[in-house]
Amino acid sequence: RWSLPMAMSITHRGTGVALSLGVSLFSLAALLLPESFPHYLAQVRALSLGPALILSAKFFLALPLSYHTWNGIRHLV
Repeated sequence: RWSLPMAMSITHRGTGVALSLGVSLFSLAALLLPESFPHYLAQVRALSLGPALILSAKFFLALPLSYHTWNGIRHLV
């Protein structure tokens, strides 16, 4: 049977792996892509994405980090 602590542990491990992969891919891209970060940031801004989409993207990027951090603190306590 699934229990809440088991589901939280699995989710904690999953967010840890996802965050690790995300940081690794971002670092690898920073090393290998020919242009600097401001160039790619300007390209994203040129897409003229709506504020709702940008807010949603920020939320879905911050959610795993927040969950992993608070769950890690909960585990330590």
